[in-house]
Amino acid sequence: MNFIGNIIWVVFGGLLLSLGYLIGGLVLCLTIVGIPFGIKVMKLGMFALWPFGGEVTQGDKPMGCMALVLNILWIIFGGIEVALGHLTMGVIFCCTIIGIPFGLQHFKLMVLALMPFGHEVVRR
Repeated sequence: MNFIGNIIWVVFGGLLLSLGYLIGGLVLCLTIVGIPFGIKVMKLGMFALWPFGGEVTQGDKPMGCMALVLNILWIIFGGIEVALGHLTMGVIFCCTIIGIPFGLQHFKLMVLALMPFGHEVVRR
């Protein structure tokens, strides 16, 4: 069932969403300061390409205060807008019975988009 959901996701906008994240990650990697953010955005893009069957969990490695500082910078410089976009799309999709699985995927993406440092994607 995850495979079918992922195929439908890719056909109806997941590919464009993922490409947007990957291009944004490459642009962030052009500067030395933006490399950690660019890597996380590209990981978010890979998860946005194939979200069914993946879960967002706390990372195994403790990052300490560095994850907190990077998450705060992320939220200030654009993370909140990305997370609100996923929240909006999730609510819109959940208004229909057929769209509920896709809305739930946007909610998973929202968690990762809000605070990417310290979170990892685990495939089932």
